[in-house]
Formats: sequence, C-alpha cells, structure tokens
Amino acid sequence: MSSVYRQSRTAAPAPRDVVFIAYPRMSLLDLSGAQTVFWAASRALAERGQPGYHLHTASLEGGLVSTVEGLAVDTCTLRELDITALDTLVVPGAPDICQTLDEHAGLTTWLQRQAPAARRVVSVCSGAFLLAQAGLLDGRRAATHWAMCDTLRERFPAIEVDADAIFIQQGAVWTSAGVTAGIDLALALVEADCGREVTLHVARELVVYLKRPGGQAQYSTLLQSQAQDSPQFDPLHLWLTDHLGDPKLTVERLAEQAKMSLRNFTRVYKQSTGRTPSKAIELFRLEAARRLLENSTHNIDKVARLCGFGDEERLRACFQRHLSISPRDYRSRFSREG
Repeated sequence: MSSVYRQSRTAAPAPRDVVFIAYPRMSLLDLSGAQTVFWAASRALAERGQPGYHLHTASLEGGLVSTVEGLAVDTCTLRELDITALDTLVVPGAPDICQTLDEHAGLTTWLQRQAPAARRVVSVCSGAFLLAQAGLLDGRRAATHWAMCDTLRERFPAIEVDADAIFIQQGAVWTSAGVTAGIDLALALVEADCGREVTLHVARELVVYLKRPGGQAQYSTLLQSQAQDSPQFDPLHLWLTDHLGDPKLTVERLAEQAKMSLRNFTRVYKQSTGRTPSKAIELFRLEAARRLLENSTHNIDKVARLCGFGDEERLRACFQRHLSISPRDYRSRFSREG
C-alpha cells in the first residue's frame, strides 16, 4: 500500500504521491495525458536509482467512473486518502462542465476542504471550473480551454482569466489550457521536481515538445526551439516573441540580447538550433502571423505590420514559401472568428 493511504512512514526517500480526481463524463485525455507523463518520469527516475511518483485515481464513491469518451476508469474513494501525504492533486476537465458544474457539488466541497493540504493543486483544461467553484482560484490568474475562457471569466469574476497561456502557476495552484496542454503542464511539474534532463528523457519517449512556456501564446516555432538539448537560448526566444513587430529587429540585435559577439552568436545558434538566426526570426514571425490570422479580425496588412513583415506582399511571400498557401486562404480555412 502506498504512502498516500494511512500507514506509518519511514525516513527513507519515498515516491511523490500524485492523485488524479475522476468524476462522471470527464475527458479521458485530460486524465491520461498528464498521468502518462508522471508514469514515464517514474520509469526514467527508476533507471537512475531515484524515487519517482505513485499515481492514484480517486473519486467520491470509488469504483468505475465513465469518461465522456465511453471508457471507464477504476478508482479508489477520496475518503481513503491520507491528505497529509499528498504531493500533487490533479483535476481533469470535462467538455460539458459549464452545464454540469452544479452536479459536482460534493466534489467541489471536498476540494474546498482538502485540496489546500496538498503541496500542489493542478487543473487540466476545464478542470479549472471545479477549482473555481471551490474558491481555489479567487484572486489568481488562471488558464482553461480557449473556448471556455469567457464563461469562466463571467461566472467567476474574482479570477483573472488568461486566454493565451498554455499553463499558469500561481503559488501552489497550477492551471492549464485545453486538453493536450495538460501534458505541457505535467512536463513543467516534472521539470520542477526532477530537472531538465529527466524531463527531456520523458518528452523524447512520448514524442512531444519538451516545454511550451506557460505564459506565452502557442507559437509552435518556439516549441521547436525549446526541444533542443541545451536551454541556452530559451530566454532569447521568449524575448524574441515580444519583439517580432520591431522593424529594427536584426541578427545583430539578437546577438546583443544574447550577450555574445555577432560571429560567435551566429555560429553557436546554428549549432544549437539547426537554423540560422535570420531564419529563426522569419519562422517566429510566420507563427505569430498564423496565430493572428486564426484568432483576430485584423486585416492582412495590419497582421503583416504587427509581425514585422512590413507589408502584405512580404507576408504573402513568406506564407507561400513555407506553407504553400496565401495568408487570405489560410485565414479562410483556419480562422476562429468567422
């Protein structure tokens, strides 16, 4: 029996206990995605002779709990848990949580009373609504699925909802955006516990990017840049996402920001990332333009200027070169605004 249940403990290092909350019609991937990250981390830690994680799935009544996808998850009961031994509590989301939140009054009452005893409390996707209902997000920034941000903001005005963040840490409370963002959040938790080397091992095994930064928009080029063995240029990439519209953004400026000579920066950057700094600027700008075309109503010329292309023609050439599609056609296929 693991340390999360009532028993005597020794002083020897023990695995961290992670409990996943289950309830009817939750999303299976919200649960299993994060759970698999911790499982893979335990395997990696075992290979290094280090304690990993004990994973538990619990519900109010125990037994089989049906997910929205139709599969059932076997659970223990929450009353069996020794909360004083709990390291991390993970609450998955559900597609219909906005309509069924009141049906989970028993669970939110348990969370309100017991969750603060855990070292960390985590929500995946719309699981943030359960934390919000329990009062655990009052006065905090929080993330949830992009389609539910307005509803979370309206129902719980004491929460500062961030519609762009992949995940957010506010003290001991972590929240994530939709579905697969729970994997990013779990990787961040593992990195906080075990370091980058173990987390990179897990990311490689699961064939996912090492880390999407919690407070940044979902720039896939940034994710690719972070999936390198060395974190040397992570801060530079984050800085770059904030300065893409600057017409004076040059490779020389990047070298200055990296505190390196131009020649050395160009050489080391290419070795570390597999691309030249000038190509990186172009790809980061391309990703920024894609996001604006998907999520804003700005006209094409304004998108070009905001992302540093200068004019629509240069933006169009970049889209054709990399995506074989025009910005206008891209918007017509992928925009969420119409």
